[in-house]
Amino acid sequence: MKPKSLPPSATMRDAVALIEESRRGIATVTDGAGALLGTITDGDVRRLILRGGGLDSRVTAAMNSSPLTAPADTPDRELVAMLQERGLEALPLIDAGGRLAGIAHLRDLVPEADERGGAEGFVAAVVMAGGEGTRLRPITATIPKPMIEVGGMPLIERHIRHLARAGVRRAFVAVNYLAHAIESHLSASRPAGIAIDYLREESKLGTAGALSLLPPLEAGPLLVLNADVVHTADYGHLLAYHQAQRAALTVAAIEHHVQIPYGVIRADGDHLVGLEEKPSQRFLCNAGIYVLSPETRQHIARNKQVDMTDIIVDLAKTGASVAVFPVHEYWADIADAEDLARVRRELGKLDGTHGG
Repeated sequence: MKPKSLPPSATMRDAVALIEESRRGIATVTDGAGALLGTITDGDVRRLILRGGGLDSRVTAAMNSSPLTAPADTPDRELVAMLQERGLEALPLIDAGGRLAGIAHLRDLVPEADERGGAEGFVAAVVMAGGEGTRLRPITATIPKPMIEVGGMPLIERHIRHLARAGVRRAFVAVNYLAHAIESHLSASRPAGIAIDYLREESKLGTAGALSLLPPLEAGPLLVLNADVVHTADYGHLLAYHQAQRAALTVAAIEHHVQIPYGVIRADGDHLVGLEEKPSQRFLCNAGIYVLSPETRQHIARNKQVDMTDIIVDLAKTGASVAVFPVHEYWADIADAEDLARVRRELGKLDGTHGG
């Protein structure tokens, strides 16, 4: 069956929806006659955001207009070789008339390919769940913040299930405040396919210090996330992005816009040279999700309080590669009761399609 495609007038938001709907990691753009104009991958979307673009931009702003393609009658073994040689998940198939005829995907061509969520390459994940959540009192006076329910289950369980669906096979949960509540719940609710261990902080170690408590691990990237964020970001895409950047550390980032409620004056000395009415400023902000390469983990002092921001700044000072992964999926931070109420409302609409 001919794949669904997008016209040049479609937006990047349409492309993201098609990539997620098709689960093929690629969206195609065609003209009115069905001729292929270009392709858009998840990486193309995120690179556009880093350049200052947004999801309301036209697909032509980010599409690859010269993608790798193959004739529709190419034998499967040749398609597999092409995809593996280029490190691609998918490529468009073109008929004799130059029209889009289909999409060849490695998962369809190689039966033994793992059909989990693409994050199997993480050596493990660490969920930072030791905070007290003082701004959520009195709720957190009797339960730890990661045990607060959103969308019908505790935050910590949502994270573990999200990791398991993505293909992560081992998770560590860093605990401190009311740790027994988290451990007791996860012992009863752990999903199949993922092993859970605990990093027990005897004192507060910040947002990264608990990583020093990890046992020896195989070489490979480590996923780290804060338990008080709720998101639908794709861990497989995050891993692929980190590896493509050859980064020492990758930090996920969300867009935040600040609307200035006044006309902003630009002046040269004592003379006005411009006036912009109620401009909006755009910032990329830390999303509390990280990927650390093995060499980065080795420099975390054992049992010392250290925050992830300290590690990021130190790496940047030494010239190490710190990549930024823009998150265009749903993301929210639960800092106080107002945030909690908002996230509960929003998840009621999201869970039917995203599932955590």
